[in-house]
Formats: sequence, C-alpha cells, structure tokens
Amino acid sequence: MTVTGKTIALVIGSTRTPRLSPHIHNFIKTEYLEPAAAATAGQVRLETVDLADHRLPIFDEPSHPAGRPKDDPTPAYAHEHTRRWSALIRRYDAFVFFTPEYNGSIPAGLKTAIDALFHEWSGKPAGIVSYAGRGGASAAGHLRTVLGVVGLRVAPTAVAVPAGAKTMASFDADGRPRAEDLERWAEAQVAEKSKALLGEIVAQLNEPAAK
Repeated sequence: MTVTGKTIALVIGSTRTPRLSPHIHNFIKTEYLEPAAAATAGQVRLETVDLADHRLPIFDEPSHPAGRPKDDPTPAYAHEHTRRWSALIRRYDAFVFFTPEYNGSIPAGLKTAIDALFHEWSGKPAGIVSYAGRGGASAAGHLRTVLGVVGLRVAPTAVAVPAGAKTMASFDADGRPRAEDLERWAEAQVAEKSKALLGEIVAQLNEPAAK
C-alpha cells in the first residue's frame, strides 16, 4: 500500500546576505521537484523551510535533545525557540536539504538547526542538494554524516549543483540561471538527479521506518 498525503520539507540551509540558496531552491523546486511530486498522484507535497526565518542560537538547551520523550519531545524543551523549531520539524515526513559549501563544509546555521533536535528527525527520509564551484561534494559528504547520526535515512542520490558565482548575478530577473550555468547543470545531471532523489525519498516513505 502506497503512502498518501506526506509532506516533504525543502530546507534552505544558508542565511547569508546575499545568498544563492533561495534562487537555486526556487529553480530546482519549480523545474524539477514539483513536476516529480505531481507525478506521484497525491502521495507527496512540498513545502519550503527557510532557515533565515528561524535563526536559532547555538545550542542552549540544558540537556541533550535525545533525552526528550521520543513520542512528544516538543513540550520538554526549556526554550520557546527550540519548542517552535521542534513543532515545525515534527510536521514533516521527509526533508531535502539545500546546502552551500563554506570552507569545505556546511553552514554553521544549518548544523545548529540540525543539532537542536533529535527524535524529530529520527527515522525520516532525507535528501541533499549541494552547491559550490564544483558542486559542493565536501559539504554534501559532511552533511550526509550529520544527518545519519541524528537518524535520518539519507537517499543514495545527491544533487551537486555547480554554482561558482558568489552573488545573485548568476540568475536573471526571472530567477533562471545564466545559459552557461544551465549548460554546466546539464553536464552535472542536476535535472535527472533531482527527480531521482525525490523518487528515492518517496520509495523510502513507502518502506517501514527502522525501529
């Protein structure tokens, strides 16, 4: 029996100004992920979670999040900002994380957002879209490790977007990458891998979660 009505959060993992994350997210979501989600005939829908709207502090709870009640951890957190973040993440059935590569790894804000919780992530499918001059493979590798430690089931396919420009000038007024960048995206199989990634997440949603 296939799942229905599941929601996948697309997590924008950069909070810098200016930043490419929203533009890369918007294009991949609109061009590749939304059509793939529509093809599931109602199995999944997509929602965006932008970390710029949830600027969490470096972990400031008095105890480790894994020590919260597994079934309902949200009320047990000491701080309101953690409770809000917990309640939001608990709503979602799976995640796709969009991450730039900063000095060979992921942004501190993304790591902070992941580290703030534990049971809210555990057992759920996840995917990775990284971007950098050469696609952000180092950041994607680090993120894969982090997500595995908090119990997320990371999809095999990762999307590596070659995006060398450091400003929003890489995108035109309509939010499309420049023609030369789209050629690089085609060489990196961004479209094909984005669709494959969503398919793997849907397949995992149809599997029983590990106990």
